[in-house]
Amino acid sequence: MSKLTRALGLMSGTSLDGIDVALVETDGEEIVRRGPFLSVPYDEMQRAVLRQSLKDAEVMNDGSSRSGNLAEAEKALTQWHAKAVHAWVHKSGVSLSNIDVIGFHGQTVIHRPEKQLTVQLGDGTGLARQLGVSVVYDMRAVDVAAGGQGAPLVPVYHRALAAGIPDRPIAFVNIGGVANVTWIGRDGELLAFDTGPGNALIDDWMKHHTGTALDENGRVALSGRVDEAAVAQFLGDSYFEKHAPKSLDRNSFANIRLDGLSAADGAATLVAVTVRAIAASRPHFPEAPVLWVICGGGRHNRAIMQSLKALLPRVEPAETFGFNGDAMEAEAWAYLAVRSLKGLPLSFPGTTGVQRAAMMIADTGIIMVTRFAAMGPDRVMILKNSR
Repeated sequence: MSKLTRALGLMSGTSLDGIDVALVETDGEEIVRRGPFLSVPYDEMQRAVLRQSLKDAEVMNDGSSRSGNLAEAEKALTQWHAKAVHAWVHKSGVSLSNIDVIGFHGQTVIHRPEKQLTVQLGDGTGLARQLGVSVVYDMRAVDVAAGGQGAPLVPVYHRALAAGIPDRPIAFVNIGGVANVTWIGRDGELLAFDTGPGNALIDDWMKHHTGTALDENGRVALSGRVDEAAVAQFLGDSYFEKHAPKSLDRNSFANIRLDGLSAADGAATLVAVTVRAIAASRPHFPEAPVLWVICGGGRHNRAIMQSLKALLPRVEPAETFGFNGDAMEAEAWAYLAVRSLKGLPLSFPGTTGVQRAAMMIADTGIIMVTRFAAMGPDRVMILKNSR
């Protein structure tokens, strides 16, 4: 058996919940040993900075520019991630000297694949210098540069986890700010795409109407009534007719209004949009899944889970199979970092739409940091920055 690589994955999702830190030991292929996980919630000040960053990013046309307050936000975000890693070290007892590489997602502030633009705030160079560990970052931008959508990138990790589940075809659904699905066929074929809104619109609605950016356990939605006309308006968008590959920005549907609805009815309506968009993914698959594994924060929303179980056959939370549905995306970023070190593909024609499997080559030297640039439609090289 080849030596396993120890990687930390850092994830800050579009739900703006906080920073997830997870350890994975892996060969970058089928062997995955999951380690300690820590979620560090954002406070209201940090969320306010990130919400402002989303607004500042709306005018971006260049992935390298940092207009408005984005430069300061990026610096702060990088510091927050460094502190989260140190908090993880303190809790887990694992020294950073025992970590081979860090996979750093950063914070997505704009995602416009049709314009070949995706921006994740986060200074990988600065993070590596602070922590003394090699950092792989800008993976979404690499995929876009290679001709892909930049999302979803987690499917290859889903396939590794699915190796221990005999059911096929199987679908992994991640309900974060945006919801996405990975379909895994009988022979390991992959098809993946964003299904539609996830938690982001629900959280924004709750923040506006209740002051709290969360419908804990779906209680408010469960007390409301679905506005079917509003749901039809959402699902009438041309996005849902498109075939994969396809992906969404966090605010892709923010212009659709729910004027006149109570907090409960609006929450119930947005839950219905999320769930029915997931169910509407079925016609895009070559064969219907026999099992749907639900990951991400959305599985904590009882209204979402009840509705999914009413529409789909055999719906199970990730924990049914011994996974941690909160840690999975951070784990995936650790796994992807290891694959990048080994020159293994991160994305495929069936996941992000790259012409051929897209590979990355990463430098393994401490403090020698990766910033990626395209070298053709199917292979990617790095530009190195050092102290």
